[in-house]
Order: sequence, then C-alpha cells, then structure tokens
Amino acid sequence: MKSMIVTLMAGVTACALAAGTEDGPMKPNTDSQRAMKLQRPVVMKIGYLLYLPKDYGKTQDKWPLMIFLHGAGERGSDLNKVKVHGPPKLIERGKDLPFIIVSPQCPSGHWWPTKVETVMALIDEIVEKYNVDESRIYLTGLSMGGYGTWAIACAHPERFAAIVPICGGGQPYLASRLRDVPVWAFHGEKDPVVPVRESQRMVAVVNAAGGNA
Repeated sequence: MKSMIVTLMAGVTACALAAGTEDGPMKPNTDSQRAMKLQRPVVMKIGYLLYLPKDYGKTQDKWPLMIFLHGAGERGSDLNKVKVHGPPKLIERGKDLPFIIVSPQCPSGHWWPTKVETVMALIDEIVEKYNVDESRIYLTGLSMGGYGTWAIACAHPERFAAIVPICGGGQPYLASRLRDVPVWAFHGEKDPVVPVRESQRMVAVVNAAGGNA
C-alpha cells in the first residue's frame, strides 16, 4: 500500500464584487452593481493511501474503486493514522482485497463534509491514472467519514454505485438525491458519540423518496 500526497488543480468559477481584466483594471462603475465572474485555478493538497490488488496490471481489466474516509481522530499529515481502522487496517494485516482502495487523510482542523470537491478531484485523478471501472465506484467512511460519505454522495450521486456510511449523519433535506443509489448504513444504537438518529433520519428520507437504504 503506497502513501502518497497529491496536489490537485481545479477550475473554480465564483461571483466577485470586483475584478480586473487581462487588459488592465476595469473602469470603475460607481452608480450600480455589476454581475462579475472570477475564474482561477485552485490548488488542493491531500495525502492518501493507495492500494492496488495483487493481480492489478496483469490484464487490462478495469477494477472497482473504493474510497474510505476515516474518522476525526485520524486527521493530520501522518498517514499511519489512517491505517488504524477500516480497509487500511485489513490491508496492513495482509488481507488481499479485490478492488482499488484509496484512503485520503483529512487535514487537521477540517472535516470531510467541507472537502467534497477535494475528494471528487482525487477520484478524478485516480480514474485518470489507473484502470478504474467508473460504474463501480463505492464510497464508505466511519464517524466523521460517515458524515463525509453522506455529504459527498448527496452532492454527486451519479458517481457512485453504492455507499456505506458508518455511524454518520447528514442533511436530511438532501438525502432524497440518493433514491437511485444503494445505501447500506450501519450505526450502533448505543453509540456515545454520534446518536443513531443521525443515520436513521437520512435512511428514512432515502426510503421515503423510493430509494434502497
């Protein structure tokens, strides 16, 4: 399993109140507001663990991709922290798994629901570099990673074949977007950190919308 740090470039378009042009500063318009656009590359830097199955590369076959999001305690810049739970832990113990696994590390002071586009940029990078079956991209995470799983999937439901949020939660008003995405949610009833109702609310909305959670 490789430890990697990737710098991702993404184009971002946002509204701005003031901007210049390639020809120099714009003439001031002091009597009204203008609708403006700012477009600049944004640099995203994130470390991650990459696992390729032992048979990867022996053929041109495409492989399923799993994204694993860790909990709050594993944030930072030491990728060894990411190995204490979930698939990275199994891999460290010698388990051979039949899919590509990417386990990014959330920077200190941040949390996964605010890193939606960073994770999506990482997925795009992996798809470009490796033989990934884009119809089989799976997202999972625990605790803070469970919240990230819900948030990222709600923002980009079309990208995922299924999601497995573990002891997480999210914004119920967005959960109906997952009606076409299989959801396998796990949550202990006696969880002392994240109340089980956090998962129950999300699951209820998905099912009410005709989904499968």
